[in-house]
Amino acid sequence: MNAIKKFSYTDILGWSVSRYDRFSNCKRQYFYDYYAKFDKDISLEKIQFLKSLTSKALETGNIVHDIIRDMLKRYQISTKPLNKDKFFKYSYTMTEEYCNSKTFFEHYYNGEIISTSEIYQKIKSILENFMHSSRFAWIEKNATSQSSEWIIEPGGFGEARINNYKAFCKVDFLFPIADKIYIMDWKTGKPDDKKHSKQLTGYSLWSNYHFGKKAADIIPLVVYLYPAYNERSIKINDYCIAEFVNTVISETKDMYAYLKNIEKNIPKDKKEFSLTSDLFFCKYCNYKEICPSGKF
Repeated sequence: MNAIKKFSYTDILGWSVSRYDRFSNCKRQYFYDYYAKFDKDISLEKIQFLKSLTSKALETGNIVHDIIRDMLKRYQISTKPLNKDKFFKYSYTMTEEYCNSKTFFEHYYNGEIISTSEIYQKIKSILENFMHSSRFAWIEKNATSQSSEWIIEPGGFGEARINNYKAFCKVDFLFPIADKIYIMDWKTGKPDDKKHSKQLTGYSLWSNYHFGKKAADIIPLVVYLYPAYNERSIKINDYCIAEFVNTVISETKDMYAYLKNIEKNIPKDKKEFSLTSDLFFCKYCNYKEICPSGKF
């Protein structure tokens, strides 16, 4: 496969599924996430601390992603079967390190004691679901011969250009078999067909951009790892790609509308970033301590 294209840094904002989700859910939360240094009322340090809060569900996903990443990179070095005892010991150590180095939303706001062993039990179950799946055996049998061409959570943010708009679509795992490219995206939470299909289409367009693969030769799979292994693919064709390009352009322009300088990515005043009316959403927001909606 071709090398991933490199880009010079620019200030201009880049579209991503997660960024636009944040923008859609709550403009004020979006402001805190991306424009904290422009807040005239709350210190940057305070906002960054609140942004750094994790949750049990989020950290479970982070840890699982990183363990699978390391597992796959190990297969690039050796195709020998994993030593399960060492692997799960490594997994527990990573869980312990991650949990001990983070501040959890549940603890900060609710005083909940975070149990590393409880989190690890779920992580271990998720990893076992993956390792016992027919897909894992299929990867070992069919994909490892081309492991030097695997792309496993590439460095950076998965940057690409979509109609000259900056976009970020970072894949979890991409690998070639024959003339096809497979993309796998790990999920440890609940299915979300609309969002996950959008992500997979973005990854497909990223692959098309960097490697020149036709839509028909890209096979994107969303992999649900809990409570049981399940996966689904979406069909990518030229129509899907064209529609997605239009979506990226439209959503990027939506976010541009909240900037007073697009090229330098400087936002309008914080008061222009409205609060969500969904108070249930506020209940689980990292910024509820400093946000006017947090009192509800």
